[in-house]
Amino acid sequence: MSDVSLVKAATPQNSGRKIAAFCLVLLLACAGRAEAADTLRIAAQKTGTFSWELGVIQDHGLDKKAGINLDVTELATTEAGKVAIMGGSADVILSDWLWVSRERSLGGKLKFYPYSSTLGAVMVPPGSPIKTLADLKGKKLGVAGGPLDKSWLLLQAYAKNSGLDLDSDATILYGAPPLLAQQSLEGKDDATLNFWNFCAALETKGFTRLIGIEDVERALGATGRVAMVGYVFDEAYAASHADLLRRFFAMTAEAQDILAHSPQDWKKIGEKIGVTDPAALEIYRKRYLAGTARRPIAAEEADARTLYLVLAKIGGAKLVGPASELDSGTFYKDAAGQ
Repeated sequence: MSDVSLVKAATPQNSGRKIAAFCLVLLLACAGRAEAADTLRIAAQKTGTFSWELGVIQDHGLDKKAGINLDVTELATTEAGKVAIMGGSADVILSDWLWVSRERSLGGKLKFYPYSSTLGAVMVPPGSPIKTLADLKGKKLGVAGGPLDKSWLLLQAYAKNSGLDLDSDATILYGAPPLLAQQSLEGKDDATLNFWNFCAALETKGFTRLIGIEDVERALGATGRVAMVGYVFDEAYAASHADLLRRFFAMTAEAQDILAHSPQDWKKIGEKIGVTDPAALEIYRKRYLAGTARRPIAAEEADARTLYLVLAKIGGAKLVGPASELDSGTFYKDAAGQ
């Protein structure tokens, strides 16, 4: 190479082109990684706790950290989520292992992964003379979710062990959770079995818990708080997206950890649900955190099998379908068995 060629190779113009080319390569690489983020279609109830976590995930950039592009569809009811997952318009929804097992017994191939053990309770107003379930005889009991609601069936099974038939010994008032909560505040019933967040709202008004469904579960044979609610997805999807699901579970667990320690994030949730009083919001926080599902899958599955038998006995085929026991493939386990 001539001296002129050496000088030409070393000119600032040529060096600048090399730097520009290098930067372009880096930009393309970064863009490639951004485009490679896996899209996860989630159908979530607009007023549910999962929507709280999704807000935390986006506020803290946990989705970007996990390399997941969340495509969230907000739903009005949990039933709409079932339609979404069965129709293929969602990859993940929240539902319960009882429904997943039922669908599997009917030919559907769904999987369940524990999300929360937070359940409702029987609530009584301030100064109520009702101190035990036996005191509900001849009283009006509001029940959210309808005749086949799992908490209601478990409560009936528990009461029958004490010789009490709630379905006939009390006047049962079925209704939507918000309606029943309002009726309780207006004194139109003597007690109410409602979903946990509406129970929390009643607690802020001075209502007390006669009995929590988690206590009912233990009395019926469970060894701990059972995650009745979980992430539900198709079996084939899980097989082909195992890494994506692993990152998703880790991401949501991180969001739950943030909610365990972040007053600022709870303030945002309070604004979203219309709760501004710190003491009232603390009740929501306490009940939410108590339900964080962190038990081993094997323990969850064993307790689910126990409670399934109770529910199948009292709810019959209308509730569980043709299967006499929990389908063996209901719970999702990753490569490590978790």
